[in-house]
Amino acid sequence: MTQMKLIFRIVSFLEGVSYLLLLFIATPVKYLYDNPEYVKLLGMPHGLLFMLYVAIAIVIKKDFNWSGKDLGIVLLCAIIPFGTFYVDKKYLR
Repeated sequence: MTQMKLIFRIVSFLEGVSYLLLLFIATPVKYLYDNPEYVKLLGMPHGLLFMLYVAIAIVIKKDFNWSGKDLGIVLLCAIIPFGTFYVDKKYLR
């Protein structure tokens, strides 16, 4: 396994987990209990992980021989809940 592939898999996993925490825990707490602290706590790390995910995906596109369509799917999966886990299974193993 190449170093960039390992880094991308780790970033992909962390981005997916941070998105799920933000979407299914922090946001409901914010609106149901009027407590925005979890969104503030998780928002910045998730945003940084998202940007890192996109940047690394673009960089490793050539290494994996992804077509433009494949790259589009990999990038689209970053905004779909559980999408990054699909990318790991379909494109990185």
